Amino acid sequence: MLKVGITGGIGSGKSTVCQVFETLGIPVLYADTVAKNLMQKDPILRQNIIALLGKEAYTQNRLNTAFISQKVFADKEKLAALNAITHPAVTAYSYKWIERQNSPYILKEAALFYESGTHNQVDVMIGVSATLPVRIARTMQRDNISEEAVLARMSKQMNEDEKMSRCDYIILNNNNSPIIDQVLALHQKLMLR
Repeated sequence: MLKVGITGGIGSGKSTVCQVFETLGIPVLYADTVAKNLMQKDPILRQNIIALLGKEAYTQNRLNTAFISQKVFADKEKLAALNAITHPAVTAYSYKWIERQNSPYILKEAALFYESGTHNQVDVMIGVSATLPVRIARTMQRDNISEEAVLARMSKQMNEDEKMSRCDYIILNNNNSPIIDQVLALHQKLMLR
């Protein structure tokens, strides 16, 4: 089975593109969702997060994502440490998930493929690209945060041009390029691999 990674900077519209692939019957693993679920439910992961960030990382026995985001996006070393804790757990979950799929190919969606080195675990990489103003506006609206907070998060990710230059295929998602046609064309190519 072909393993396809899909990546892009914050606000690029990766999830929207993935939803189009899902309508075509392609299974999609959303790495951020998996990470949050594991951070909530895995007792060892939970212990390690509390050791790194403090008890405030969980409020009323629930993952305190606002607190965690505030801590790690302000401290590069804490972000790297959190990623070092969570990425191996997500990778292990991903392998098990892939084994259960029955499809010509699967998609794994993650923002930090290249940053984490997990791009080596897939056969093909798709980049989802959007202009900086579009990405900022989307993220501000989606997360209800300031432009400064969006830019702080972006500064922790690989440069968008660099990320896209490493991908095998690019989907433009600037609100003026229909993504359905792009996804359908790419789907046909992936079915033939």
